[in-house]
Amino acid sequence: MKNLLLVIGILFTSFSFASGPIDGKVYGKANLSVVSQDDGGSNEWNLNSNASRLGLKGATKISDGLEVVYQAEYEVCIDSGSCKGQTFKQRNTFAGLKGNFGMVWAGKHDTPTKLAQKKIDLFNDLEGDLKNTFEGENRSSNIIAYTTPSGNGFSATVAMIPAEGEDTDQDGKDDTGLNDGMSYSISFTRDKLYLAVAGDQDIDEQDLTRMVAQYQIDALKLGFMYQQNEDNLGTKDESGYFLSAAYKMDSNITLKAQYGAIEDDVDGDEETTLSLGADYKLAKNTKFFAFYTDNTDSKVDSSDADFSAIGIGMEHKF
Repeated sequence: MKNLLLVIGILFTSFSFASGPIDGKVYGKANLSVVSQDDGGSNEWNLNSNASRLGLKGATKISDGLEVVYQAEYEVCIDSGSCKGQTFKQRNTFAGLKGNFGMVWAGKHDTPTKLAQKKIDLFNDLEGDLKNTFEGENRSSNIIAYTTPSGNGFSATVAMIPAEGEDTDQDGKDDTGLNDGMSYSISFTRDKLYLAVAGDQDIDEQDLTRMVAQYQIDALKLGFMYQQNEDNLGTKDESGYFLSAAYKMDSNITLKAQYGAIEDDVDGDEETTLSLGADYKLAKNTKFFAFYTDNTDSKVDSSDADFSAIGIGMEHKF
């Protein structure tokens, strides 16, 4: 019944926005793929809903130079109808105030560190997603954040995350402060160049630093990331890099490739990810795609754990 009321509410507000004073819209995407995967010798076919979503976002002017901004976004698993037991799984959801001073906002959201990687991950939400190999791809609850206005190409975001009694730093004591976890990013954008430095402290039991670069040369877009991270217990101390390239052959076809590797200096373990693929644009908001991914987890004195997948799919945004 609650899910039905949610859908009715979204539909009702979408119609009311058309003639009302609130600047808002319903948006989303449907992304489905058929995938053949080999996980350590176990082969199977899957139909996957790759972070398909439904959302509502907008802004309401409350005075000159000041507005309320809001967003409520939910994952909808259109392959099985269940997102880990939920019909709607919460994604980025927040409310805040925006003006000449920047934006103050709070809710459940991707951390500034995750947002800093921008779109260098060309296989996001698929089997080659950056999060399957690298730490730092977090969507955290209880974020309280400030984003500066953009000036001379520079912008920054800092987020505080109260733990609400959880032991985030793994010291055996409950954390009850306002800033038990912190995430930040500083970025620079000019023409076709994007640079960012970002980091986490006590987020998902990790301290992390990330540097990102993206540059477009005509039809070729290149991405790079370098990352260092260690856990709060001193059992993990990783460093690694990630590279991506997208080449737009014409108005419809884009070829994509990416590779990443990260090594643990504590035990010598290494993880690598390789993905190749292509997108075919059917319309402005619709595309077909095909991909191949190979993820390898190499442990010292142990056999490699290999995962590979090949798939085709379709994405439609609305």
